[in-house]
Amino acid sequence: MPGPPSDYSHLFIELGCAAVGLAFLARLSRRLGLSAISLYLLAGLAFGNGGLLPLNLTKGFIQLGAEIGVLLLLFMLGLEYSGENLARGLRKGVSGAAIDLLLNFPPGFVAGLILGWSPLASVLLGGITLVTSSGIVARLLTELKRMDAPETSTVLSILVLEDLMMAVYLPMVAVLIVGGGPQKILISVGIASATVLVVLFIATRYGNSFSSLVAHQSDEVVLLSIFGTVLLVAGVAQHLQVSAAIGAFLVGIAVSGPISEQSHRLLTPLRDLFAATFFFFFGLEIDPRTLPPVLVAAAVLAVITAASKVMTGYWAARAQTSDRRARLRAGLSLVPRGEFSIVIAGLGVAIEPRLGSLSAAYVLLMAIAGPILARAVR
Repeated sequence: MPGPPSDYSHLFIELGCAAVGLAFLARLSRRLGLSAISLYLLAGLAFGNGGLLPLNLTKGFIQLGAEIGVLLLLFMLGLEYSGENLARGLRKGVSGAAIDLLLNFPPGFVAGLILGWSPLASVLLGGITLVTSSGIVARLLTELKRMDAPETSTVLSILVLEDLMMAVYLPMVAVLIVGGGPQKILISVGIASATVLVVLFIATRYGNSFSSLVAHQSDEVVLLSIFGTVLLVAGVAQHLQVSAAIGAFLVGIAVSGPISEQSHRLLTPLRDLFAATFFFFFGLEIDPRTLPPVLVAAAVLAVITAASKVMTGYWAARAQTSDRRARLRAGLSLVPRGEFSIVIAGLGVAIEPRLGSLSAAYVLLMAIAGPILARAVR
């Protein structure tokens, strides 16, 4: 039975205040030329437990919105790739992705061991330092009008290969966190890999057929069809111990043709709303008082991994262009960390509480520094 009206009025007021506050931060971020992610995280830190103005928000509702935000972020990223472009990018980007893995996973892993963390927590920190924020980079490339730049295909290839690596990485660490042995890890990774390969095959061979199936003149029909499919596939993926976010990403890849543009137009406002909720919620979960002890470690890690990302992009872009400035732009574009780093941190907080604090500080630094560095070389 529904509760009395006063219960709903309280819910509406607190959610309305949160949404208006996030809207103000989005305006401010555009004026400052920063990623809104950093401001959303700061807002969560300010209004969560231990913050300057703790609010008693309805966290269950916000958490659900945050989970949907992750799915829509990755779905919209998948829309950027047609099946043919993806296949071409995978062929060209393998060497760059290998360098990316070799340069950007070890700093986090070694830092975890130096901090005295368990090997598993260190593996999680390695994943956090490895994966670039596809959401921030995609927005940056659009804002800076670099989608047609010679180095951009290299940047996008690395991003998509990182996201596909997460399809194997996330199920593996999820099994390790619950105490699964080698057999469970092999089964989980095998299922994840098989699922990804099947969906990639469908996307590259039958993406147009799938798109024509859900295509319709009515925006309402398309919105409900696509949004429902994203949730359905993400749920099935999660049930198979494949990341729900990866499931949403693969749905985005499968959508192509005119329906892709229509989906982008219809779902972009939803993505922005729920993505803001996602980063805000993560900030709410972190006690700001736990940040000062990890700030030095986060800053050192940020400097090292910013340099390693620049090296990755500079080296990988050599096949596309001999222009040193373009190659440097490729490296600087890869610096931001964001959504996947937060997802990984959320998995590992239970086994290493400091992981959440260090990740929040690290992502905050990289989300601020990344856009600034990307604008430094034109």
